[in-house]
Amino acid sequence: MSNTERSPKKYQVAVIGYGWAATAHIEALNACENAEVTAVYSSRELNEDELREKYGSPIRTFNDLDALMRDSSINVVSVTGYPFLHAEHAIAAAKAGKHLIIEKPLALTMEDVYTIQDAVNAAGVKACICFEARWAGQLQSTRKIVEAGLIGRIHYGEVDYYHGIGPWGRQWRWNTKSDGGGSSLLSAGCHAMDALRHCMEGEITSVYSQSTKSSSETFSAYEYDTTSVTILTFADGRIGKVASVIDCLQPYYFHVHLVGSEGSLLDNKIYSQQMGTDKSRWSELSMKMLDSGDVHDHPYQTEFEAFFAALDEGKDVAYTNLAEAVKSHECIFAAEKSLKEGRPVAISEVRRE
Repeated sequence: MSNTERSPKKYQVAVIGYGWAATAHIEALNACENAEVTAVYSSRELNEDELREKYGSPIRTFNDLDALMRDSSINVVSVTGYPFLHAEHAIAAAKAGKHLIIEKPLALTMEDVYTIQDAVNAAGVKACICFEARWAGQLQSTRKIVEAGLIGRIHYGEVDYYHGIGPWGRQWRWNTKSDGGGSSLLSAGCHAMDALRHCMEGEITSVYSQSTKSSSETFSAYEYDTTSVTILTFADGRIGKVASVIDCLQPYYFHVHLVGSEGSLLDNKIYSQQMGTDKSRWSELSMKMLDSGDVHDHPYQTEFEAFFAALDEGKDVAYTNLAEAVKSHECIFAAEKSLKEGRPVAISEVRRE
């Protein structure tokens, strides 16, 4: 039976954009039991036969966004285009009654983030935001350790993102621009900001950020500082730190260090009084680490399957729902304001009433 003759899966997905992230989305979506990609929208002309052959699904191509949104067979839209177009595409999909998968960052301004949230809420659709690191083995295991109380109450945590994004990167062409990548945090370090919130939880009340950039000619095309450090203060007095370093020359490294009243967790190593481990050395844990910046290595399929299961139940997806993502973006844009103004910034200064 040909692709066009077979019975369609429950969730037919249109992917907006056909870049690096889109290719990883298509593969992960098609691997899900109840979903498949049946349409791709791009400003470029794409060959339907080639896409069908490559991905094994009955893909149709669109250059007209309105035509795509009018297609009643599509019930989910995955937004993977340029970040500065995310709001336009996500709002159009929400108004058309489509559920949403949206690549990070949600948008390049907090105003656009709220506009997306308003459109999704008004339409009554669900959204899954691609902070997929929360679904990775490392952070899933970390979360379980924290919830089990094995390191006690965390009073300090740091999550740092080290990934040199140079001319070899697929997003280099637009990521270096202020109106393209936006900033180090928006471009990639947002994963670390979101992961810190995931590991520590609780209300963050203020942030203070500083930034710098490499003197290497390799990264000279960037229009913004490519390394930033943000200190976060929680309402209960705890503190955290997020570093976003996209101008490093080293292997990819997603650093997690959580310090608690009963022990500490450092990446995949632990000391825990409750476990009776040796305080003179770290005890190593078996985790699938976040160790690659290649989108094809990211746990998209795990995240998307959770999203579709939540849709079946009429619920928001755990961990990476829109409300959680908005809170992470509030921290990010407060950090951006702090960098610009050179002072600590309360989250309330960027959060709307």
